[in-house]
Amino acid sequence: MLRHKKIILGVCGSIAAYKAALLVRELIKAEAEVQVILTTSASEFITPLTLATLSKRPVLTQFVKDETGTWNNHVDLGLWGDAMVIAPASANTVAKMANGFCDNLLTATYLSARCPVFVAPAMDLDMYQHPSVQNNFTKLRGYGNHIIEAGYGELASGLIGQGRMAEPEEIVQVLQKYFAGDRKLV
Repeated sequence: MLRHKKIILGVCGSIAAYKAALLVRELIKAEAEVQVILTTSASEFITPLTLATLSKRPVLTQFVKDETGTWNNHVDLGLWGDAMVIAPASANTVAKMANGFCDNLLTATYLSARCPVFVAPAMDLDMYQHPSVQNNFTKLRGYGNHIIEAGYGELASGLIGQGRMAEPEEIVQVLQKYFAGDRKLV
């Protein structure tokens, strides 16, 4: 179901960013094309080299590629994708998406995307449950985005509760079902 599908994978700053490597691998095994966009804070958790090696494409991090002025066109990226997946989605990026802020390549691409968008949040349980974050999820759903709910379990903080990013296999299953015609998944 994902063969030749073009997936934009946005990776945000979160300890769960390590799962992005596993997600890229699963998407490539499903024969999808994957273009990774890494936020600045995400690169503190996982390197562009790791994700570029697995995706077989350069990882994009900034609007401008180099000092020559060559740029990563967020509009072209938004039009390229058959689906956009933000995983992990931090509370910060979720808030930016919900309120139309685009101070980085990922959120600018999101605002330009015409494809379905899937958001897999990862954050500590108090952040996840906070009314402002829940309100942002409601806004995103209202815009037609799909929220892949965070799982329950031990979190990086040592607390136990909801906030774990969905497992990469689960995210791939959601995409496969979506492209198979099941639009009531998330």
